[in-house]
Amino acid sequence: MKVIICGAGQVGWQIARHLSGERNDVTIVDSNADLVRRATDTLDVQGIAGFASYPDVLDRAGARDAEMIIAATHSDEVNMVTCQVAHSVFGINRKIARLRSQSYLTAIYSDLYRRDHMPIDVVISPEKEVAAAALQRLSAPASFDTETFMDGKAHLIGIQIEEGCPVVNTPLRQLSDLFSTLRAVVVGVRRDGTLFAPESKDQLFAGDACYVFTHRDDIPRTLDIFGKKTSKLERVVLVGGGNVGLAVARDLESKGKRVRTKIIEKNRAIAERAAEALERTIVLNGDGLDAALLAEAGIGRADAMMAITDDDKTNMLACVRAKAEGCPFVIALINDPTLAPLMQPLGIDAYINPRATTVSSILRHIRHGRVRSVYSIGDAEAEVIEAEVLSTSPLAGKRISDIDFPEGVLVGMVQKGEEVIRPLGSTRIDEGDVIAVFCLAKDVPQVEQLMQVSIDFF
Repeated sequence: MKVIICGAGQVGWQIARHLSGERNDVTIVDSNADLVRRATDTLDVQGIAGFASYPDVLDRAGARDAEMIIAATHSDEVNMVTCQVAHSVFGINRKIARLRSQSYLTAIYSDLYRRDHMPIDVVISPEKEVAAAALQRLSAPASFDTETFMDGKAHLIGIQIEEGCPVVNTPLRQLSDLFSTLRAVVVGVRRDGTLFAPESKDQLFAGDACYVFTHRDDIPRTLDIFGKKTSKLERVVLVGGGNVGLAVARDLESKGKRVRTKIIEKNRAIAERAAEALERTIVLNGDGLDAALLAEAGIGRADAMMAITDDDKTNMLACVRAKAEGCPFVIALINDPTLAPLMQPLGIDAYINPRATTVSSILRHIRHGRVRSVYSIGDAEAEVIEAEVLSTSPLAGKRISDIDFPEGVLVGMVQKGEEVIRPLGSTRIDEGDVIAVFCLAKDVPQVEQLMQVSIDFF
């Protein structure tokens, strides 16, 4: 597939890394020649320095025979015009644009993106994706990561293994025997900074961070088995009242069971806007690092605190201070993935990487076959891919034990009709089934080949 990626920043580079690694023909366009050079030096891609919205620049990038364009520059307007030029001049079939401004995303203006107006097939909003990820983290305070699959019936949860955990030093095979009715599968383990897909003989050790697929109804039991206590959130403090904080607070207000929410926002104008937009949320104007202000917000009695400003260091320090004041669960928004290894030593329970959430959202729309969802883990180290099995897929009609999966690949859950089951070696994958697969980054191309349809399907 020939793809043009406009914007060589963090998101554009990461998408290019994924697609070029899967042997797609990728060209990156950016007005910053240094960013283009970085991409061409480190990835198997072509690069064009120039403004992505200019027809002659897109022409040089190969737009006449491109199948998809992804507009992910830092300017909403450039992204929109790029998609319009791609459609009107070059007839590119698939157009994806990243848009940040809330005005462009308001539902009442959604008619703007019709093909006879502004022809954008998929609009990605980083702030909406981050807000959704933040709410996911809050929904599972005992885990450091969480994502839903199979229409919410299956969950991927990240669990930190601690001293005293009941399953420490127990082979995974034995866990399956001990808890035969538990619909849960350990699909990934991070140990000493390295992520791998475990084998049945492997054990979990204190300090490991493991990723577990579990049925929605078995989440409390799964967390209990792994030594985690579940608790309801009644009081939440948000540091940062921008678009992400506002979206999270609005959602918490809309919950049937009231969650007492307080926002601390340093910028007075943003704080006033948040106060006007929210009904039951208390907004405090001040510095989220101020111990007195945190005390006024009731941080010692809060069930969770989330630091979601646009500054990584502020978010990390706010979490550390909140933890020191007695808050049991803290979440930090971290743009720089190289800071992730500091989370555990600092006592930060979970973090959100906006780049990873945006990349996951874009990948969801460009995968082969009948892919329904893609979730990127860590710094693009692994992915969880949810896909429907078609009649022409190499998987159809085979038992899991007979499928030639790479070593770094594990099936997390299988959905047959309305039923979600834990996969066994004897489980037969049939046409129409939906499977969720954990795969290390290097194995994604081979997994896609197993999932995509053959040409005779059409």
